[in-house]
Amino acid sequence: MTRSLRAASLPALAVALLWNAAAFAQDTQTPPAPAPEPEAQSAEITVTGTRIQRDGYQAPTPLTVINSEDIAATAPANVADYVNEIPSLVGSVTPANSNLNISAGTAGVNALNLRSLGTARTLVLLDGQRSVGSTVTGLVDVNTFPQGLIKSVEIVTGGASAAYGSDAVSGVVNFILDKEYSGLKGSVEYGISTYGDAPNYRATLTAGTGFAGGRGHILLNGEIAVKEGLHGVPRDWNNKGWYLINNPAYAVVQGVGNGQPERLVVSGAGLSQATRGGVILNTALRGTQFGVGGAVSQYNFGTNRDPWQIGGDWQATQVNGFQSLDPEENRKSLFGRVSFEVAEWLSVFGQASYAKSENLGWLGVQLNQNNVTIQADNAYIPASVRAQLGGITQFTLGTSNADLPIRKNDTERELQRYVVGANGSFPLFAGTARWDVYYQKGISRTREMARDITNTARLALAQDAVFAPAGNAIGVPAGTIVCRSTLTAPTNGCVPLNRLGIGVASPQALAYVLGNPYRRQKFEEDVVAANLAFDAFDLPAGAVSVSVGGEHRREKVSGSVPTEFQSGWFVGNFLPSFGSYSVTEGYVELVVPVIKGLDLNGAVRGTDYSTSGYVTTWKAGLTFEPIPDIRFRATRSRDIRAPNLGELFTAGSTRINVLLDSSQNNASVTFAGTTRGNPLLQPERADQWGVGVVLQPTFLRGFAMSVDYYNIKINGAIGSVAAQTIVDRCNQGVQAFCTAVVRGPNAFGNNLQVFESPFNFAVQKAQGIDFESSYRTRIGTGNFTLRGMATRYIKNYFDNGIDAPTDTVGMNAPGGTPKWLYRAQASYDVDDFNITLIGRGVSDGVYDTSFIECTSGCPTSTVTNRTINDNRIKGAFYIDTSITQEFKMGGKEMQLFFAVSNLLDKDPPVVAPGPAGSAYATPATNQSIYDLLGRTFRIGARFKM
Repeated sequence: MTRSLRAASLPALAVALLWNAAAFAQDTQTPPAPAPEPEAQSAEITVTGTRIQRDGYQAPTPLTVINSEDIAATAPANVADYVNEIPSLVGSVTPANSNLNISAGTAGVNALNLRSLGTARTLVLLDGQRSVGSTVTGLVDVNTFPQGLIKSVEIVTGGASAAYGSDAVSGVVNFILDKEYSGLKGSVEYGISTYGDAPNYRATLTAGTGFAGGRGHILLNGEIAVKEGLHGVPRDWNNKGWYLINNPAYAVVQGVGNGQPERLVVSGAGLSQATRGGVILNTALRGTQFGVGGAVSQYNFGTNRDPWQIGGDWQATQVNGFQSLDPEENRKSLFGRVSFEVAEWLSVFGQASYAKSENLGWLGVQLNQNNVTIQADNAYIPASVRAQLGGITQFTLGTSNADLPIRKNDTERELQRYVVGANGSFPLFAGTARWDVYYQKGISRTREMARDITNTARLALAQDAVFAPAGNAIGVPAGTIVCRSTLTAPTNGCVPLNRLGIGVASPQALAYVLGNPYRRQKFEEDVVAANLAFDAFDLPAGAVSVSVGGEHRREKVSGSVPTEFQSGWFVGNFLPSFGSYSVTEGYVELVVPVIKGLDLNGAVRGTDYSTSGYVTTWKAGLTFEPIPDIRFRATRSRDIRAPNLGELFTAGSTRINVLLDSSQNNASVTFAGTTRGNPLLQPERADQWGVGVVLQPTFLRGFAMSVDYYNIKINGAIGSVAAQTIVDRCNQGVQAFCTAVVRGPNAFGNNLQVFESPFNFAVQKAQGIDFESSYRTRIGTGNFTLRGMATRYIKNYFDNGIDAPTDTVGMNAPGGTPKWLYRAQASYDVDDFNITLIGRGVSDGVYDTSFIECTSGCPTSTVTNRTINDNRIKGAFYIDTSITQEFKMGGKEMQLFFAVSNLLDKDPPVVAPGPAGSAYATPATNQSIYDLLGRTFRIGARFKM
């Protein structure tokens, strides 16, 4: 249910929001200048913090509100970019940081993450209603919402499962549409970086009109958004060879370290086991490398400890520039809604939306580190090398395969969403009861494709090329280069491939070894929900308000994968997933005004899952205002998150990567990482509480400040352990991990397979403090507004019951949570002109809070406390600015805007990737928390008529 607040005017309401929101709801919206004699208007505000029809700014749970004017002033490429600047969100899934996630299927998605507790624990709603996910894990892609119609975004930064159902462990983000808009409006905009790359375009058009004397209303919206992308990493900060590597000088003698740090953060480093054209890594020919046209030279390994080296020919091995810094994106969406007031107590509506997106990003090179076997009679071995073979029968090659095309992530998504419903009000208990009911059908179809991927079996056959002997079975002249296998299987179609050099592979051979594995998936969601809110009876301090409701939801996944793409590929070994579950739940919520200034709020919800049974969630909260200047608030809740379709039913997807195997002296080992669902998972249970204070001093008109502390403890948290950790712990003898490690030849062309299925962890815990303040005053003929928001993350860690838990707060490396995130904004409005200046930043941090920093006299490094020479990562501070100018042209309202992000063109701090995984292909920064493109410009126009 929603809360409608009537105000004398929209400007007056906006001022009220500014003065009260930071104090009572952490409101981030920027109000327009108040009019001296405003015309009578009305405005509707949907309050997400509670379903009770009361003043949302007095809710015990902190609430952040962003309005459309604030979003428009900064002109983001999409609304998710703006929302992700709010400090209470960190670690969200974005196209930039999910580009490599081909197996997870999240490439191109914008999914929000509150409290750094995971996107699956943030409930994303559209007008208070659920929306079908765009991935098997149920992530709701914000890009599928009609962005030209978004009136506001409301963020509840606390547990809300009792009021809104499963998944609201870390909070709720509710996108509110302007469903009553009348008229015609639109916008066109263009953006580009200061380097002339990463251009993007966007256009929206919205029309709304009433009919039947105002009893009915029709609303239409369309949007087209295109990002041409930036393939590669053409930025100087990525060209200095920064990596986190194993120290070549580190050694352990009789279980004791030699005083050196085990790991080093260094520049001028590179791979020691692969070059672009290939390098021989064993036998007397070690160091023989192959260049353009197969030219032979000697490679300089510098100082090395495989798979890394320092110095030498490190620059020749760099491949971290073959990823997309900004993936391509092409989005189209349509939205339509019609509503009609049948009677004073009954309004009906129906709406439909369609969104399609196409995303393309570079995945990087195919890396074969020290695992390509070349036989001595290979036809492509240059004569000068052949003459040196002597008694060598074969050698091992390491290559990053310059002749293979860059691997790509090509994803298409189509989403359809249909909602029909009714709402209204009627007299009840000498008051007015408000009700709503709706049915939603959501269908999301995806095609996830990995382009230009090698087939393991065909690659092995093609690289084993020999000279055909006289009188061969295939009838080719003696000395013709053929696949060895073809001599005994003349019709196998093998085309010989030269892997010794750059620019030496034939197009025919590449066509033979390459393919485009893909899977198609379909996600369906059906929701039926009803809500009723009313005032039951009066107490001396006010009415006791009640809200009750119920919901039934069904989630389903199905898919298909051609047989030839289910195994045997370097990446993308997809399997189709099938499964479904249903949820039935009901809730009741109360607000009781005990005395003047003291309200109690409570809610309880019963939820029954078809997969895991019944669970109860609840919430209790209070607000206390002893004097008008100060308000205290507190909440205590039990929240849940049930396992999603992916965690339960994923049939399996496999990628090829590398890890350091301590059973082989920390050698770099290629492995197949397979992710499968776990149908035995149980719901997570979160116990959380929060306390806060709101200051709005009467002696400082226009100023407000709030401080809120949160504490969240999740029992039975669902998660998975990284392959590197699984192998490390197995090698230490922990049998619980060894069941996930399978050694020996497999279908993926290597000798190690690691299964990374989810399970219920023991505990996940998070603590932090939110700060917000605002001040508004009049300067000259205009209004000056200051607003600041910050979050201090105190604790965030997993405890799986086996390993020592590592607190990720203070880690600025991928997967970590910075200690501080902050955003400050100053705006000045005068007449039809606005200028806004924004400062946003992240605090300094470390690579890992469990690391021990030292350069000499170091203690012995362990799996849980490794030693490192430099554990520091710099923070960052960025300045953005925008200006808007309104004017009229031909009787139409027009607005021109110009925005600059990262005004000072600051490079992101160095975050050296390593020592294993996809470090070789990863740009040298954290793509989740730092600015990647540098200074960017955005210009556009909006009109209204």
